Amino acid sequence: MADRKLTLDDIADARAYEREREEFRARIIELKRRRRVHLGLFLTLVFENRDTIRFQIQEMARVERTVTDEGILTELDVYNPLIPEPGHLSATLFLELRTDEQLREWLPKLVGIERSLLLRFGGHEVRCIPEAGHEAQLTREEATAAVHYLTWSLDAAEVADWGSGPVELVCDHPAYLEAAALADATVHELRGDLLPDG
Repeated sequence: MADRKLTLDDIADARAYEREREEFRARIIELKRRRRVHLGLFLTLVFENRDTIRFQIQEMARVERTVTDEGILTELDVYNPLIPEPGHLSATLFLELRTDEQLREWLPKLVGIERSLLLRFGGHEVRCIPEAGHEAQLTREEATAAVHYLTWSLDAAEVADWGSGPVELVCDHPAYLEAAALADATVHELRGDLLPDG
């Protein structure tokens, strides 16, 4: 099995990226459409993979004008943990709070949200785990962050049962009890993350 993690060779330099950017960006927008799940009024998850993370790094390097190998390696160290290995899923959780009033009300209410999401399918229930490297920076006792990075670890039986029936994303945080069925296209897309040859 080829390693899914990105290396320096996977990140195009600025001029090469500009040549591919329009086509790559269109492909990633379509990919993220299949990998995005809305949960309740203002939670959105985007399930990440190698392509979405490469796009993130390329765009950050473009905006921040990062041109050194050292700068790119720093981004790779930060974002490579979000690329799921077989048997795992990874997502960025966004709290889409649009106003100062919403931020003041909901960020304190939703402390612990990063441990409150489950995937239910085929009689299984798999709870998310905050990505360790980011959790240390994002977790506070008095208010949560607007972005979290989450992973799910599935055992062999859970992987085998993935997609055999409906898959539901559930939030059991006391202040935000919500559930959403994953679209068939999303379930199929995520199966590729879970399988060794995905």
